[in-house]
Amino acid sequence: MSFQVTGLGLDKMKLDSPQSFLDQEEVEEAEDRQLLEPEAWRTYTARRNALQEFLACDLSAHLLKRHHARMELLRKCSYHIEILPKHLALGDQNPLVLPSTMFQLIDPWKFQRMKQVGTAQTKIQLLLLGDLLEQLDRGRAQLDALLESPDPRPFLGGWALVEQRLADLAAVMDNFLAMMVPGRLHIKHRLVSDVGATKIPHIRLMLSTKMPVMFDRKESVAHQDWVALRWFVTIQPAVPEQFELRFKLLDPRTQQEYLQRGIIPVAACTFNVHNLLPNRVYKFTVKRAESYTLVYEPWRDSLTLQTRPGLPEGPRPRRLGKPGCP
Repeated sequence: MSFQVTGLGLDKMKLDSPQSFLDQEEVEEAEDRQLLEPEAWRTYTARRNALQEFLACDLSAHLLKRHHARMELLRKCSYHIEILPKHLALGDQNPLVLPSTMFQLIDPWKFQRMKQVGTAQTKIQLLLLGDLLEQLDRGRAQLDALLESPDPRPFLGGWALVEQRLADLAAVMDNFLAMMVPGRLHIKHRLVSDVGATKIPHIRLMLSTKMPVMFDRKESVAHQDWVALRWFVTIQPAVPEQFELRFKLLDPRTQQEYLQRGIIPVAACTFNVHNLLPNRVYKFTVKRAESYTLVYEPWRDSLTLQTRPGLPEGPRPRRLGKPGCP
């Protein structure tokens, strides 16, 4: 079937004909080729292809999308100080000092100072990661616009600037990937106090990342006067963890209803909260329990559930009178 298009000088052109419309890119390419010498044209196409390959492999939209997802995950993680002892002095017969023993040797006041340093370092690292990711987004947008532009000059006389821009973006990507992993904390002073004759072990302090605690929204359900909650951690820790569950009634109407809230320590990934009011909305939050090594935890997951309505009250049954009475 064919259709006639009138009014635009195209009435003699059939839309279903394979020759009705030339490919727009082929038309533009033919026009550009007429404006450039053969050698310049070959240079232009080779450099254009190199730019397309860079955008497809090193700075693809899919890759940037993955980095944005990882960045969002890092903003939800919790960050801790990890103590990594090195070997003791040569000739020492004692075994390696375990981290639990190491805490007994570390000066508590100095360790609190290091936690403050760790907090600042984590915040700065997250801000820098966000800035680097924005630079990558802007760089890709600029290079996309360069490809869409019909001007061949950036690929010829201005190619040195384009090459420099590609090198800068590659360096930004390298820095971004290197900063994705929390680094070593810089210790300015000795953390271990004078312990007399005991040989002081070498200590390394590192920032470690723990995946966020998140509610299982499919398995967490509300009933009439109680809720069943379940949460999970993407990467299960080697040892069981302690959690802190909070709940509160939204929009309380009486002083008694203001008491519908609480903080519950939980040593598992499930918990049932009872004695709730029917047909009311509650907010729940969960996070890891506070630990001695925690330095930064900017986010906690929250979940809002509404309990089911109570059973409707039916008519009260009539009391039966004594025999012989009306």
